[in-house]
Amino acid sequence: MPDDPRLTRRGEAPEVGIVHLGPGAFFRAFQAIYTDEAMAAAGGDWGICAVSLQSPTARDQLAPQGGVYTSVTLAPEGPEYRVIGSIARVLVAPDDPEAVLAAMAAPEVRVVSLTITEKGYCHEPSTGRLRLDHPGIAADLANPSAPSTAIGFLVEALDRRRVAGSAPFTVLSCDNLPDNGHLVARVVADFARARDPALADWIVANVRFPATMVDRITPAPTQDDIDRLAEAQGYRDEGCVMHEPFRQWVIEDEFTDGARPRWELAGAQLVQSVAAFETMKLRCLNGTHSALAYLGYLAGHETIADAVTDAPFAALCRHLWTHEIVPTVPQPEGEDLAAYCDALLERYRNPAIRHRTWQIAMDGSQKLPQRLLGTVRDNLAAGRPVPGLALAVAGWMRYVGGVDEAGNRIDVRDPLAARLKVASDRADDAAGKVAALLAIEDVFPPDLTADAGFCTAVTEAYDGLSRHGARAMVEALTA
Repeated sequence: MPDDPRLTRRGEAPEVGIVHLGPGAFFRAFQAIYTDEAMAAAGGDWGICAVSLQSPTARDQLAPQGGVYTSVTLAPEGPEYRVIGSIARVLVAPDDPEAVLAAMAAPEVRVVSLTITEKGYCHEPSTGRLRLDHPGIAADLANPSAPSTAIGFLVEALDRRRVAGSAPFTVLSCDNLPDNGHLVARVVADFARARDPALADWIVANVRFPATMVDRITPAPTQDDIDRLAEAQGYRDEGCVMHEPFRQWVIEDEFTDGARPRWELAGAQLVQSVAAFETMKLRCLNGTHSALAYLGYLAGHETIADAVTDAPFAALCRHLWTHEIVPTVPQPEGEDLAAYCDALLERYRNPAIRHRTWQIAMDGSQKLPQRLLGTVRDNLAAGRPVPGLALAVAGWMRYVGGVDEAGNRIDVRDPLAARLKVASDRADDAAGKVAALLAIEDVFPPDLTADAGFCTAVTEAYDGLSRHGARAMVEALTA
């Protein structure tokens, strides 16, 4: 309750060896916990300097607590609590970009990791290249010593390491992007080459960008969650995080000088290639999450758990996995794909996880190419129909139109929200709206929109959603 004492650190914070960009709830529920456990198991100076690139929220939550916070595992049988101490320092980049650069350039920092969401890479999702016309990127190229984007910070800090003769840090992307290591390597090189070709050549030759696959459902904590934690533990924690029991972290073991925490002692899988694991997760989990988010929201379901307790939506997941997703997934070493999908449905059903469909629906223009459209393309190439995926894409199109099935306004959070709304409003019928949205090449690559069968399937699905509603269309698909 409000009069409860604030959680505070006991003892000294660990020495910093990692700078992390984007210290939101997922990072605190995932990498920070793995790192805390790795230090407990094997020691090492792997404390984290957490850097917020925009909002001071993380600093305001964590700094008064000495960086510590509570990890709340939302198990079906009840919550489990643990205080995490791996975050040693919190910075807010807009307040003091030089302090952030100094931290990243410090030779004792050997890893810079990122959870900045898809849009933080300032790239064109359909091509994977850096958008040099992105306002933040253009500003950082004009004034590289005071960057604002993650890419600008990475390149300036790496340049400082190069000039000082220090070994470069490893850049570790932990965002849900296909081949995230190569993506961040590409956009960093694009930025560096626009700034100084010699710097770009040095980065390409010397910097390691291992790929990762991350998986843990992490609902955004609410004020009620904070109050319940205070009642259960006797202290207030403004920086607490909620998460499911399950977690999986697969990491390409490619680090500069092999310098990294012993994350494998905390259960991480260090492998030669994460590609098959990544495809499995992006398509099986994130793909069905997005389908449930848009169609479930339109049908009135507030959370994923609410949606899959509605039988047609559970059947939608099974249909997508069996007929449209798993046939496109290469076999990851040691994984049973059918069992993996069964476990996903059980995770979705966890009543303690209130993962809001609206939250998952955010930034859909950035997520669709990775989560749904690649799967669509592979099916079409193999001659397989995609009725479920087309329905999910049509659900996104209805969602970004900004009005739900009851006529209520939808709070669409997306970097292209205004553009998507204009495109949707430009036409009066399903065919016109779908055509206008498919014409947005930032989302839909031309080779996909040239497929008449796909366009027809999405148009028919959109028309059905308009006429009959999301639940009826899902039920008809899975009947």
